[in-house]
Amino acid sequence: MLSLRFSLRELRGGLRGFRLFVACLGLGVAVIAGIGTLGASIVAGLERDGRSLLGGDIEFRLIHRPTTPQEQAFLESQGQVSQAVQMRAMAHALRSDQRTLIELKAVDNAYPLYGRIDLEQPGKLSDLLAMKNGVPGAAVDPQTLIRLDAAIGDRLSIGEAEFEIRGVITREPDRATEGLTLGPRVMIATAALDATKLVQPGTLAYWHYSVKLTSGLMAPQMQEMAKREFAESGWRIRDWKEGSPGVRRFLDRAGLFLVLVGLTALLIGGVGVANAVHAHLSGKTPTIATLKSLGATSGLIFRVYLWQTLVLAVVGIGIGLVVGAALPNLAAGALAEILPLPLVPGFYWQPLALAASYGLLVALAFTIWPLARAAEIRPAALYRDLVAPGRRLPRPGYVVATLALFVALAALAILGTEERRFAMSFVFAAVIAFVLFRVIAAGVAKVARRIRPRDVRLKLAFASLHRPGAATAALLLSLGVSLTLLVAITLVESNLHAQVEERLPDEAPAFFFVDIQPNQMDDFRATVLGSAGARDLETVPNMRGRITQVKGVPSAQIDVAPEQRWVLQGDRGLTYARDLPAGSTLTAGQWWPRDYNGPPLISIEEKAAAGLNVGVGDKLTVNVLGRDIEAEIASIRRLDWSSMGINFVLVFSPGLLERAPHTFLATVKAGPAAELNLFRSVTQTYPNISVVRMKDVLTELNTIVLKLGAAVRGAAAITLVAGLIVLAGALAAEHRRRLKEGAILKALGATRRDVILAHVIEYGSVGLVGATLAFLLGWAAAWAMVTVMMGAQFYFAPGVAAATALGGVAATLLLGLAGAWQALAAKPAPLLRSV
Repeated sequence: MLSLRFSLRELRGGLRGFRLFVACLGLGVAVIAGIGTLGASIVAGLERDGRSLLGGDIEFRLIHRPTTPQEQAFLESQGQVSQAVQMRAMAHALRSDQRTLIELKAVDNAYPLYGRIDLEQPGKLSDLLAMKNGVPGAAVDPQTLIRLDAAIGDRLSIGEAEFEIRGVITREPDRATEGLTLGPRVMIATAALDATKLVQPGTLAYWHYSVKLTSGLMAPQMQEMAKREFAESGWRIRDWKEGSPGVRRFLDRAGLFLVLVGLTALLIGGVGVANAVHAHLSGKTPTIATLKSLGATSGLIFRVYLWQTLVLAVVGIGIGLVVGAALPNLAAGALAEILPLPLVPGFYWQPLALAASYGLLVALAFTIWPLARAAEIRPAALYRDLVAPGRRLPRPGYVVATLALFVALAALAILGTEERRFAMSFVFAAVIAFVLFRVIAAGVAKVARRIRPRDVRLKLAFASLHRPGAATAALLLSLGVSLTLLVAITLVESNLHAQVEERLPDEAPAFFFVDIQPNQMDDFRATVLGSAGARDLETVPNMRGRITQVKGVPSAQIDVAPEQRWVLQGDRGLTYARDLPAGSTLTAGQWWPRDYNGPPLISIEEKAAAGLNVGVGDKLTVNVLGRDIEAEIASIRRLDWSSMGINFVLVFSPGLLERAPHTFLATVKAGPAAELNLFRSVTQTYPNISVVRMKDVLTELNTIVLKLGAAVRGAAAITLVAGLIVLAGALAAEHRRRLKEGAILKALGATRRDVILAHVIEYGSVGLVGATLAFLLGWAAAWAMVTVMMGAQFYFAPGVAAATALGGVAATLLLGLAGAWQALAAKPAPLLRSV
């Protein structure tokens, strides 16, 4: 093929001028490929170690109650069964007199069916937990010893029983499958659980039954049989392939964000790709003009340089794929210490194929336009285009092809994820940002053209902003888009930090009290309100249930909005109330009368209702204590989740749930001086009540926010790197012109200070305009995310945003001055002779 032969012949000269092209593609592809490969290696680890993480081939979980004899017989008929009971409790170290909230786990002798539990002390777990000298043993997390100021051999009381600390847990095989934990682990034997008297009717306890199948049934078959024979058991069933759905959801969402960050870097790099192609074609003007004069068609010229683009795109994409595929494998050791999940390094072609697709689409989308314009211009116009670029569009076919490539890129970003609304928002924001920055760049050039300063340095600076081939558009676009993302992320993180550090401590209660028995309520109120400094005690009934049907359709078959899918995933907190709860606002329907005693009614939070596509009059079926309860939606409420009060998505009418076994939740406010006395009064008097100190929760939450913020900012900084690469490439593309310009200026008597000041004004103007626009757009995006998506109050932090934006200005100036310094260092005589 003639065009391919010409392309390869030209490429023999090397990649000079196309390094920017390769770097821009390689960076974006490497990010997408690296994130995809890391996610795939974690998923592979979850699948490889799924049985260990779950604790069996299949797990059945019940809340509030153990299995019935019939249910237990069914499980044991299918294989070996291990039972574990998990709940929150208070632990009291007798020697140090310290108390702390713990995550209590009672296990039998069969635990774990798969995997192993590692202890600092030699011996089997069952031996350490066994009864010795009339005292059962306990194995604890290292943090438990720290919080209780305890050591091996010390005794601690849990509920109404005493235990001897005999072991320290270093690795728990199924810990990664658990959700949020508020305290360190303490593990005891199930035989010793009854002595604590913590398990009472309605207590918030989870019974886990792990099964190691020996009957010949596969896990999915047993799951279907269990659902068929025990339709109203209310148990949640998971097999080893879905042992950690929460982790997978987190990986999917985090992976989506990071892929979109990588795509942003690719799009910014696309500007550099277009600049590199344009600069390369500008250097090939004599060649193109000669070929066209000898009869070469526009199509041939287009194909020659399209082949070059494709070959170089393959090089850039290949480098990105190699780096992206290698990074998770090289970092496997370090990641294993950070992630509490198994990691299986390897070659995963799916994320690599996705990254390559993104890279190829970006390369073609940003190169067809400059290739088509160069191929279609007449030979004489090619030279004229260097000093007076024409505005003629390519033929409609090229325009349609370019638009089709961008549409395909958007479709790949949207259809490649389940979080399509988020992906669509990203695509829309990217289009708006690119168009806006391009329009602003044109406006800056137009204003610079009209300014007629007398000072020669100002004149030189403003002329450089609108001259033919000026990098103004590329600089504003690449720098502005990357800074917008960084400003938005920085503001969101500072808002979350402000919520945790400033607003929540002022509004949040001092303590949450869990598992208060109904017969303890009167005495509990007297104890709390009798403690000096305690105020605003709030108590509500509490139980757990799971939505099993929506409008008569099983919940597994419901198409739910991704951001509200959590409503159907697992158990939800339930309560009943005669009056509209404080902090709730009715948005639809009516509240039931105080003396209502009819069929069950329910009130649902408005965002959950929208996600489930239900309204007043529709019916929900909720499984509570193994019984399916169908209730009609009587009202829809709006909640203030940021209040840190007791909020429930589902509130039942009084009557049926009022007569069911349940416990109470309570919150109370207290000043710092009163907290310790209140904590001791409750924990000493009521050993079965778990006390959650909000100060500890907020501290942990703030730590998580800071860590996530640093990680997200680091990921988003990749876009700034891409912007700086484009900036450096734009400067390199005009390096030859800058050298000649500097030589002429020096020959005419310009001083080094004059030239540097002109460059400072030029690049400072571009950087300042880009940073200002990024500041405004980043603020708007952060405001939308905090107020609309998170439903929280927005705290404006101008200093943080301004510092981020001005950092981009500084980077622009430094790179611009680096180019100016090279121009000033060159000797004028050789350059002028070459001109």
